[in-house]
Amino acid sequence: MKAELSNGEILKLLPHRYPFLLVDKILEKEENKIVGVKNVTLNEPFFPGHFPGHPVMPGVLIIEAMAQTVAVLMFSKEEYQGKLPLFAGIDKARFKKPVYPGDQLILKVEILKMVRGIGKARAEAYVDDSLVASAELMFTAI
Repeated sequence: MKAELSNGEILKLLPHRYPFLLVDKILEKEENKIVGVKNVTLNEPFFPGHFPGHPVMPGVLIIEAMAQTVAVLMFSKEEYQGKLPLFAGIDKARFKKPVYPGDQLILKVEILKMVRGIGKARAEAYVDDSLVASAELMFTAI
């Protein structure tokens, strides 16, 4: 599937850079929904120290990838460009299955509420059509 936004376009919207940019491309983008991709490779800088010999993507980084996907959607809107995305909270986070090197995370996010730069989104991460993580994310722009 052709990317709606490439990695270069994502770099123009987000302040994150290697090794902390966790969204590789955007497949779909609507007014309040977005689908992003994170390709998980053995070359990720966290794998040598996170369960050496049994590499598993840290759950907190799955949450961060979902949050960055929210930020891409938010900062693709003109009124938020040039602002800094910040977490305001995480609710109902659940991790269903581990994510391994070679997996492709599909990050599906829907903004539930947005008032004066403060918002709430429902985020889900999938590998091969199987839900691996979900959370409600609160965020703001300053």
